[in-house]
Amino acid sequence: MLTSRIIPCLDVRDGRVVKGVRFQGLRDAGDPAQLAAAYMEQGADELVVLDVSATPEGRGNRTQTVAAVRAEIAIPLTVGGGVRTAADAGALLAAGADKVAVNTAAVTRPAVLAEIAERFGRQCTVLALDAARREGGWEVVVRSGRERTGLDAVTWASIATRLGAGEILLTSWDRDGTRAGYDLELVSAVSRAVGVPVIASGGAARAEHLAAALEAGADAVLAASIFHDADTTVRRIKEQLRALGARVRLEESS
Repeated sequence: MLTSRIIPCLDVRDGRVVKGVRFQGLRDAGDPAQLAAAYMEQGADELVVLDVSATPEGRGNRTQTVAAVRAEIAIPLTVGGGVRTAADAGALLAAGADKVAVNTAAVTRPAVLAEIAERFGRQCTVLALDAARREGGWEVVVRSGRERTGLDAVTWASIATRLGAGEILLTSWDRDGTRAGYDLELVSAVSRAVGVPVIASGGAARAEHLAAALEAGADAVLAASIFHDADTTVRRIKEQLRALGARVRLEESS
């Protein structure tokens, strides 16, 4: 049985890590390369870097940040933000990303997922799905949560995987930054609907939240605030998860 992945997330704006609540009220949280190095040292299985202002500002991802992070780490790196074409994805992969996440552009032009998958492989193609609750389910939100699309989130996840997405980064807009725990119903619904790994995101505050998301069907759990604010470390979270019965990779301390 595969171990569950613990993934810190670095939301980046203007070369700095930021964090807010429901994608708003962003505050500075540090230097991305320095934080990436620290999280790898703590035992992070992967890292996610999202340029949260690229799409709202109508520009591409800043590859220099990707290169700076890659220079500090030797673990898988997923990068998203401002990806509109396979060429954009290629530039991020060339800068050091292992996988590329697409959100708004995939909703606008779903064929971009197929184009990235065909050119670079499904293993490089990640759908970043931001979902907000509505009556009867969840709808996809885009442009850093600024726009609701009316598109059913579970249906979109299924369509995206058929197009070529090899992984889904699933963020609950309602829970993002709230520390109220993941939206377990959302995690379960999407995980049941697709045959690719699902990364749960949005709302983590303690190990029990991560364990619950894994139990609900997630293959990996992503967190930001609890690590950026030094409430805990990746290693400590893994120790707690193991005590709760989760299968995680935990290197013995020297």
